[in-house]
Amino acid sequence: MTGTLFTNARLIDPDAGTDTIGALRVSGGRIAEILSGPADATGDTVIDCGGKCLAPGIVDLGVKICEPGERHKESFRSAGRAAAAGGVTTMVTRPDTLPTIDSPEQLEFIARRAAEATPVRIHPMAALTKGREGREMVEIGFLRDAGAIAFTDADRVVVDTKVFGRCLTYARSLGALVIGHPQEPILSKGAAATSGKFASLKGIPAVSPMAERLGLERDLALLEMTGARYHADSLSSAAALPALERAKAAGLDVTAGVDIHHLTLNVLDIGDYRTFFKLKPPLRDEEDRLAMVEAVASGLIDTISSMHTPQDEESKRLPFEEAASGAVGLETLLPAALRLYHADALTLPQLFRAMALNPAKRLGLPTGRLEAGAPADLVLFDPDAPVVLDRWTLKSKSKNTPFDGARLQGKVLNTYVGGTEIYAA
Repeated sequence: MTGTLFTNARLIDPDAGTDTIGALRVSGGRIAEILSGPADATGDTVIDCGGKCLAPGIVDLGVKICEPGERHKESFRSAGRAAAAGGVTTMVTRPDTLPTIDSPEQLEFIARRAAEATPVRIHPMAALTKGREGREMVEIGFLRDAGAIAFTDADRVVVDTKVFGRCLTYARSLGALVIGHPQEPILSKGAAATSGKFASLKGIPAVSPMAERLGLERDLALLEMTGARYHADSLSSAAALPALERAKAAGLDVTAGVDIHHLTLNVLDIGDYRTFFKLKPPLRDEEDRLAMVEAVASGLIDTISSMHTPQDEESKRLPFEEAASGAVGLETLLPAALRLYHADALTLPQLFRAMALNPAKRLGLPTGRLEAGAPADLVLFDPDAPVVLDRWTLKSKSKNTPFDGARLQGKVLNTYVGGTEIYAA
């Protein structure tokens, strides 16, 4: 058997939960075998990993690419380069574009642009309601046939409970996955921070974390009624976790995710009104951050994503209350996540379970694994390399990262999709 042999690698297997030295052979775009002892390299191209970490490529659930409508913020080409540099081999893209991705024709445009412009795999999500307006359900069946991997109105909550219930019922009949952004929309409207003494002292309009719990409780009640498949994205507060735990214990088909910013930052980071720290949902208290880290460790929270949301300078150079929400994260997801590894909060297999294996499993994708037969989507990285992040070196068109100037540990060395190198540091 000939192919490419990665030797002297620290193999991070999220499924087995192991972190071991070994070798991995790639042939025909797939992982052919994993070897724990000496490997016969006859006929192979040999890549010596130098004891660095080799893990499944990251499957990033919830990436905003601003095509169509806002290419000045991010294009498929720039997002693809950023993903490759960040070890992200699969991007699951959001439909909150201009116009909204809510028809088969628009999905076909996405697929065509992705194939032309990006070296990574793209799986687009479609809107759940037309125009993300929460009034009329999209043609879920036609959009599934056109390639929609899931359905979501992104950060807009479907306020009309009857409409949302109807969407869940129809999605269940087709086996489609619905992704929600749990917040109580009336309480959350206009909020830029989490309520508490800090927000009051800074004079920032705020919302209680209970708004997230209220939103999640409603969605879970409808889930119990309809039996649909549901994923709650961007959970951020300890208050929401008991409801999630009860739903899982009751056997509901529910998973949940957290974004990297809510795992590594807290409300105090917005102290000098830096709008790069303005996110949706807003940054929470340190107790919430620690609760979310523990929930990832226990498996209660299934996925970690970047929630990559590019914003231009004009929309961020405004008073904190008026500035646009969101941060880019494709390139910073892995080094930021490694903060948790270096703090002994999560192991590398736990991190890649949440960043690669679990999102792939939830979406029915064969990626995110280190096992024979799986696609050879891989990231080689040095978990200890020191990096001082300079936002102007990011490959995204938008530079709105809260990690500008941060001292991080961890650097992507090479990224491979289907065994083909798409990035080298």
